[in-house]
Amino acid sequence: MTDENGVLRWGVLGTGGIAHSFMEGLRATPTARVTAVGSRTPDRAREFASAWGVPRAHGSYADLAADADVDAVYVASPHPWHHEHTLLCLNAGRHVLVEKPMAMNAFQVAEMTRAARDNGVFLMEAMWTRYQPVHRLVRDLVADGALGELTHLSADFGVSAPYDPDHRLFNADLGGGALLDLGIYPLSLASWYLGELTVVGAVRRLSPDNMVDVHTAMLVRGEQGATAHLTCASLTALPGTAVLAGTRGRVEIPLFWAATEAVLYREGREPETFHRPFRANGYEYEAEEVARCVGAGLSQSPDMTWDESLRLASLMDRVRDMGGLVYSSYPRALRPSGPR
Repeated sequence: MTDENGVLRWGVLGTGGIAHSFMEGLRATPTARVTAVGSRTPDRAREFASAWGVPRAHGSYADLAADADVDAVYVASPHPWHHEHTLLCLNAGRHVLVEKPMAMNAFQVAEMTRAARDNGVFLMEAMWTRYQPVHRLVRDLVADGALGELTHLSADFGVSAPYDPDHRLFNADLGGGALLDLGIYPLSLASWYLGELTVVGAVRRLSPDNMVDVHTAMLVRGEQGATAHLTCASLTALPGTAVLAGTRGRVEIPLFWAATEAVLYREGREPETFHRPFRANGYEYEAEEVARCVGAGLSQSPDMTWDESLRLASLMDRVRDMGGLVYSSYPRALRPSGPR
């Protein structure tokens, strides 16, 4: 459902940093209007609403989900709560864009997609990279044969964060670890280009308390035999470059998770650099995709399907299983590490 002008009315669930980033993108989205925000406390909801000029502030997520003037909800809570909060909104008849990773495991993702199907509403994991202009361009280059046969992909995403066992990156109760928070980006990229993936091997380094991974490297194989080497880290800054290599050339994408540039290398030719800057901060494109799909009566995006989210969750389950890394399905109360 949209309003009389075809504008999707958004509610934002959560008031942390990622919610603020999404709001910046929505400002550059003509098909979007934010009508409400929900937080765990009325004060946080009012503070967020005041900062962004949002008409209504709800002091509970249930009140946000029940708001009749909200068509779609952006779920921006920490990922151990994505499952619970998404189900709350889907069962209230709201379309949902849920921040990545979609949930803590494949079982939860399957429940979420089933709820979307049962309620006849749209659901999408917010893998924003797939909708950025540079990735659309690279996708076309690969499809047009600019690289020949795609044979290998490499990608890494690592940040040098100070170790704090209560921070969401390092706290198992908050779904911490490099894999869930950062590793999904290179995994998603490999899946998008190489098709269904098989995890051949994975190695990890654990946090000082041995509760979460701080560095994970994965070797995977695509359905046509292409290989990929993927790395993520939370204590180590990595270049953030993706390389797609084929029999006729390669494409390098600096900072691939938030890309505005790609360089094409082909034998016998000068490198070609493509610039595709964001209109705002890159989040506007996934919001536009939600509006496009809802307007077309679709329940899922063809570029980020429910099956794809299930595959990614299953891959991360497999990587965690290889190292015996287990998360509780029912995390304890949120520790005071700041809102999200």
